[in-house]
Amino acid sequence: MNNKPWAYVTSAWSADRSRAKRSAKRYCRKIYEAGYTPICPLLSLPEVIDTSNADEYKDYMDMSEDMLRRSRILVVCGSAVDDTVLTDIAIANRFHVASSTMRGVLGVDKNKKEQ
Repeated sequence: MNNKPWAYVTSAWSADRSRAKRSAKRYCRKIYEAGYTPICPLLSLPEVIDTSNADEYKDYMDMSEDMLRRSRILVVCGSAVDDTVLTDIAIANRFHVASSTMRGVLGVDKNKKEQ
């Protein structure tokens, strides 16, 4: 059984989907190595949901919000902030999900290993 807490991954993703996915994979790997289960809708949902379809896009957004609500922490990756990141932060605040940056998560993990 996986006892690692869920960490929802958000970023100001590149408009270039392949570049965005590469970044997401890199971020998720670091979060996994820090002891979390990375949750990143960008990597999973577009494989089964057609986001160009309005109804399916709404489902994508609803599922993403549900994943965020169930997560222990929201991890903001990268240095840029866009509307997606701001929305994710607002949702996390509404549902009392802790928020941090990648640097913050990795810094906590480093401190934990030094003790």
